[in-house]
Amino acid sequence: MGKEITNEQLFEFMTKIYGEMQDGFEEVKNEVKKTNIKIDHEIMPKIDALFDGYKQNSEKLDRIEKEVSRHEEIILRRIK
Repeated sequence: MGKEITNEQLFEFMTKIYGEMQDGFEEVKNEVKKTNIKIDHEIMPKIDALFDGYKQNSEKLDRIEKEVSRHEEIILRRIK
């Protein structure tokens, strides 16, 4: 028969694996923190700037649309 594993060896192995898993979880947690920080400090300001630009563009288009409508009314009145 093969070599038998004692309870102590099994416990040591499980303790080692548990420690390695905890280290791995800690690494993942640190990466998530880094990602969150990057999102908060690098990506969100860019998204905010894009949204502000979209909002300004939309407001400008609304003003242009109102002006075109006003001119259409003037043109229609002249035609009649």
